[in-house]
This record gives sequence, structure tokens and C-alpha cells, in this order.
Amino acid sequence: MPKTMGMERQDERKPALLDVRLLRLFDLLYSTRSVTRAAEQLGQAQPTVSIWLSRLRQELGDPLFVRTPNGMEPTPRADALAGPVKAAIESLQRLTEREPEFEPATAARRFRICMTDASHITLLPQLLAHIHAVGAHIRIEALLIDANTGPLLQSGEADLAVGLIPELDSGFYQQVLYGQDWVCLVNPGHPRIRDGLDLCQYQAEAHVAVVGGTGHRLLDGAIAEQRLNRRVLVDLPGFLGLAAIVRTTDLIATLPRHTGETLAAANGLLLFPCPVRIPAFTVKQHWHSRYHHDPGNRWLRTTCANLFQQRGGSGASGSVLAQA
Repeated sequence: MPKTMGMERQDERKPALLDVRLLRLFDLLYSTRSVTRAAEQLGQAQPTVSIWLSRLRQELGDPLFVRTPNGMEPTPRADALAGPVKAAIESLQRLTEREPEFEPATAARRFRICMTDASHITLLPQLLAHIHAVGAHIRIEALLIDANTGPLLQSGEADLAVGLIPELDSGFYQQVLYGQDWVCLVNPGHPRIRDGLDLCQYQAEAHVAVVGGTGHRLLDGAIAEQRLNRRVLVDLPGFLGLAAIVRTTDLIATLPRHTGETLAAANGLLLFPCPVRIPAFTVKQHWHSRYHHDPGNRWLRTTCANLFQQRGGSGASGSVLAQA
């Protein structure tokens, strides 16, 4: 308790902060040398400004401005204070100024986006093409989605995360980009599957599986819940090499529609609706609330929404702050 009281007495000895109106009055008097002109620029009556000047003199313990035939001339104390007062006013003005909008054409900034390797195939090429067209000096770095994604977004080491990331909850904004259901990729020369793929064929054939990501858990959960047979011969950690394996074997690949459509179109593969009832999901972009108003972050996520939202007939224009 004695220590606290001592701190309070120390605070009481500190000089009071000047009213911002008095700082502006000082600055105008110093530049105009006239109470009348200072009052006009402040939009105040001259008697009011005279009262403010008296208060300013009292708080600073100096006449500050003395009436002469040439106007209100500053005292040496006022001359010494002129620079700090102007700097203080400029600092206060900077506090209230809005941060300038992000200009991609002139910006030299690196954005770091957490995404799956499937997004490297589906989203990243289109995003890079757009950014290269509007901002030649903007750099994109792709990071994998893992346990560090949340901390990276919170610290600012990553700007955005795109994917199915249910573990990002309180403190993170999220915005739906598009919905995903499930499809199967098949070699166009497959000896048994040509015009369609039913559940019996799905269980009879062998499969190649991608074992990374949240989507894989949805697929495995649906297979287990429905007690289906799925004979997996090859497990891949990601989508790299998946199309080549399907194209050169009789294996079936089950994957989200956006990735499946992209791989099928690029590699001449057959695409069928998945006969297994697997929960659909939405791909979202996520960012931390600390950077919600950052101009660069806002530009990046607006760009992603414009490029990818409503794909597959799903999406939402607004963003939502997730709660715990």
C-alpha cells in the first residue's frame, strides 16, 4: 500500500497534458501573430480565444505572446516551444488519418498464404496470373496448412489460409469461397469402367488414396460409417503424381470436385460422381482479427473472393468472426 501511494504522489507531480485546442491556438498565434486571425481559423469568437490564451499562459508559466506594433510577438519561451508544438500537432493528426489503400501496381510486398497442395493445382495458378497482371512486384509464398497455421496468422507471419480448417475458431475471420462435393477419377482406358461408376464397381476396384488433409478424414469416416469396402493399394501424402498414377493404372482416385475437375481436364481422365455418400464441405479463406483492417490483407482476401467465390454454386459474400 505505501508503494502504491508513493506512485500516486509521483503521478500527481507530473505536469498536466495540454488541451489539443490550446496547442492549435499556440501554433496559429505563432504563425499569424494575431489573436483575431487565430480566432477566425479556429472558428471561435475572439473573447473565447483570449480566454484560451490566458489559460495557456497560466499552464506554461510564461506570457508566450506579447502585444507590439507588429502584432503578437513570441517570447523566447514561445520560440523554444514552437517546434515541439508543431510536431505534437502533426503526430496527433497522423493518429486520426486513415491508412492509405493498398496499391498493387506500386506495392512491393510478399504475401504468405497457407493452403493445401491441391490448391497449388487449382487456385494458385489463377491467383498468380491475376496478381502478376496487376502487381508486378508482389510476391506470393505458399505455406502448407498444419498445426502452426493459426499461430502464423495471429503473428502476421502468414496473411491468409485457404481450405477446410475447422480448428481455426475464436479470433479468426472466415469467408466461404465455394462448396465441394466428391468425384472419382478413372483411366479412360479402364477395362471395366467406361460409362459410369456404381457402388458395386467402387468396392470391387482398387484405389489410390491421398492421405493428407481434413477432406481425407471425411472420406475415411464415410467409408467406415457405411461399412463399405475400399481396397487401397497406394497411399500418397499429396496430389503430386496422382494424375499420372490414375492415367497409367486401373486404380480409382476419390477426391473433392474442384481438384478432380482440374486434374481430369489437364490429363484426359474420366470423371464420375462418387457413389459413396461423403459429406460435402465448404472451402473458406481465414485471417486473424488483428489484420482485419490491414489494407494489404483486405486487398488479398478481396482478390481471392472475386476470383474463387461462388464456384460450384456455393459461397457467401460476407465474412464472419468465429467465436470460441
